[in-house]
Amino acid sequence: MTEEVEWWEYDDATELAEAVAGDVQFVIESALDARGGAVIALAGGKTPAPIYAKLAAAKLDWKRVTIVPGDERIVPLGDPLSNVTMIAKTFLPKGARVMPIVPTATPDYKAAGRSADALLQDLHWPLDLCLLGMGENGHTASIFHGPDYDEALSGPRERRALGVMPEPLPEEAPVPRVTLSRQGIVTAKALTIVITGAKKREVLEQALTAGESSPYPIGRVLAGAEQPVDIHWMA
Repeated sequence: MTEEVEWWEYDDATELAEAVAGDVQFVIESALDARGGAVIALAGGKTPAPIYAKLAAAKLDWKRVTIVPGDERIVPLGDPLSNVTMIAKTFLPKGARVMPIVPTATPDYKAAGRSADALLQDLHWPLDLCLLGMGENGHTASIFHGPDYDEALSGPRERRALGVMPEPLPEEAPVPRVTLSRQGIVTAKALTIVITGAKKREVLEQALTAGESSPYPIGRVLAGAEQPVDIHWMA
């Protein structure tokens, strides 16, 4: 299990959004000061959208900030299921570089993963920050149970992303994915998780306790983290 986990609890969505946006802003500012650039990975989905709206209002030199999705559905750009499309709508107008990791929807999800990994190899690494969500089934990014699960968790250390086929496919987005690998996630300098609801808290607490032996993907992922993990939660 990761050495240090800190829980932050909130009474309302605005308070959560302001706190997480403030933390991400601080990480970006620190990276800009240290080396003149920042590279962060952001989660898709509806939960973080208010956070991103708050973050986009920050006075930052956005032209020096690169944003990638922590995972992506293999769908065309502009598709409602596309994570990078959602992220781009918020941050492209600010001048940030928002990088699609699935620029074209290919039927070969393994090839899509190799292409994404090659794109990420060209970025400054490790990530300055990786912001994760979690499903009620314990998946994070697109690290799901399925034929590619072990590869996502235990693939080569240098691999940053790979293609995955969840099994079963999630009903809300029944498509293959590209995801950051465990190694790509846990090497980030800052690791932040945002979840809501009692069920997800229960799952995450169980996953953290079990660590490497957890039946939940997020437990296996975080068992490899060497840095502190901040968990932001609202009932």
